[in-house]
Amino acid sequence: MFEEVARAEPLERPAGVALPHDPADFSRVLAGVASELGAGGSPTVAELTSWTTALGTPFDEDAALGEAELVDRIAATERLKAAAAARQARDTVLLEKRIRERRAAQAPGPSGEQIGKGPREVDSGIEAGQAVALARCESPSRGGRLVGLAKALVNEMPHTLNALAGGRTNEWRATLMARETASLSVEDRVRVDEAMVPVYARGGVGDRQLVAEARAHAQRLDPAAAVKRARRAESERRVTVRPAPDSMAVLSCLLPAAQAIAAYKALTAAADSARAEGTDELAGRTRDQFMADTVVERLTGQCNAKDVRIEANVVITDASLLGGSADPAVLAGYGMIPAQVGRELIGNATAEGRAALRRLYTKPGAGALVAMESRSRAFPDGLKQFIATRDVTCLNPWCDAPIRQFDHVIPAARGGPTTVENGQGLCEHCNQAKEAPGWHETTTPATRHTVTVTTPTGHRYTSTAPPLPGNREIVGHRVEFPGGEYVFHTAA
Repeated sequence: MFEEVARAEPLERPAGVALPHDPADFSRVLAGVASELGAGGSPTVAELTSWTTALGTPFDEDAALGEAELVDRIAATERLKAAAAARQARDTVLLEKRIRERRAAQAPGPSGEQIGKGPREVDSGIEAGQAVALARCESPSRGGRLVGLAKALVNEMPHTLNALAGGRTNEWRATLMARETASLSVEDRVRVDEAMVPVYARGGVGDRQLVAEARAHAQRLDPAAAVKRARRAESERRVTVRPAPDSMAVLSCLLPAAQAIAAYKALTAAADSARAEGTDELAGRTRDQFMADTVVERLTGQCNAKDVRIEANVVITDASLLGGSADPAVLAGYGMIPAQVGRELIGNATAEGRAALRRLYTKPGAGALVAMESRSRAFPDGLKQFIATRDVTCLNPWCDAPIRQFDHVIPAARGGPTTVENGQGLCEHCNQAKEAPGWHETTTPATRHTVTVTTPTGHRYTSTAPPLPGNREIVGHRVEFPGGEYVFHTAA
């Protein structure tokens, strides 16, 4: 994996962008950053372009730098990151405004006809979030949050934005400030923002202390808002699962504090009781292992967490399943797992008569899924299962949310067929966002399923379905724009 990444092609840069190779140029850049940010200035687009160009320069002389010089460079670069975040916030708000202006110009004409409208109405904020997410290589949900943060900083929290532009705080702490004041009125939010000026000037304030001071100001100004926020948060309780290293996963529960503490105390009490009775030691489990097993046993209703019976789809090559190949398998809803782990899952299920095999057919070399043996005669269900197996997660660039909806790449309203080639798995958010006026999608023939998203500004982003087990290659996302393109490589 690491060797393959090291051999990947370097980041492609727009034509005409030259990189300096003199370390003194880099030092002058950082000196200029420190001087301007220390004076409370905000970098221009040209300055940011110059700085980031210099930051990407490799230096052979770096090995000769001393500790003090390296610390100065790290500090100056951190201030540059903060200044860039402030510039992104301002540009994000302006982008959202431009989108609203364009959408207003596309309002119904004098005769009532819609100009440039898609089949469904899409809020301009959702479109802005999608555009920001693609530009920043983030998921659509993250893009929406970034738009909300930018609007809060620019329109309601000028002191926090100035602190960010001057390198006295960072984007994460600005996010914490926006989150802690989200339930306040605009007037109270401005007051809290102003009250935090001495905190930014003081320096050395950690995340917890920053949040505590902001929360104290907010609750003094509007104690009812804190109660309202707690009630709203309770309605957002949920359970999520996300992959962890070494074929593990993290099952998380977001609960009201009292319920979470009560659940944890119940687990610790069960573990302590088992240890006191000696059953825990006999089972050869640690206290943490016993608590984890207890969660599974109580949720599934089965007495042994290791023998939980639940349907799970494992995609594995015949060579890995029968020939001992090391090509990894794919566990649906999780991702790559070692071939041996996949064989064990299938072997255990087969021994208990719970395994059913289904053949998948891929294109040699490319790893594109071209057909799947189906036990279902209902074509829509079989097609959905095929697309879900091929795309794994939402196929929108940089979105890895679970597939919730199955979509026509070229909409059926515009003659798009209901076929494997014209189908894609998307999350609900991405499926809605793609309906904004001026957004188009196409597929690329003769490759593993690839979708190209074209935005109203002419930028194009591509995303390719991951290769199935048995195919290894360097893949990535491509961003095309007037004058050049970037390619972001990852190892598959």
